[in-house]
Amino acid sequence: MSNINEKLDRLRNLIQDQDFLTGKGLSNEVNIRMFCYEPKDEMAVRHFTKQLENDNSLECNLICHNLYHVFLEICEEKNIIKKIPDMEEKKGSDYLKDRILKFSTTKAFAEKMQYEPHEKGDVLLLTGVGEVYPFMRVHSLLEELQTGFDDIPIVVLYPGSFNGRSVILFNEFTPNEYYRAFNII
Repeated sequence: MSNINEKLDRLRNLIQDQDFLTGKGLSNEVNIRMFCYEPKDEMAVRHFTKQLENDNSLECNLICHNLYHVFLEICEEKNIIKKIPDMEEKKGSDYLKDRILKFSTTKAFAEKMQYEPHEKGDVLLLTGVGEVYPFMRVHSLLEELQTGFDDIPIVVLYPGSFNGRSVILFNEFTPNEYYRAFNII
């Protein structure tokens, strides 16, 4: 199935399925699912996500987090947003990245996304994976989320591929091992 719209329609149906919502058939594994797509389909995926967020007929409670927006919130809390252009110009991109990575941790992301109580029917949908690169890598974040979100399904909209052992961002970068997830489609 190569048509992105067909895959997205299938995703819409799957996230409402009771077996998916309860993690049935996962043999006690964490319910983390990867929806991989070609990076060229990014705009179609963004459009779909906006529609999904506004769809009141869904039979699940969608909790959407764009990782880039979470990243910006973390940067705003550290009062660094306005300083970034000047810092990059004076000290360089590597310095800026190193500085940001000190406070833009997987724990900081997880804390920003956490909410209580998790309800039956909740689905955590993560978007913005490509936008937040190189400041956050999803394989590292998923390791952190496994404990705080182990009672609800997590769906990652991933511009790249996942072969069951490794994620490959944009189908170009060096694979990063992550074996606790499943392809959703």
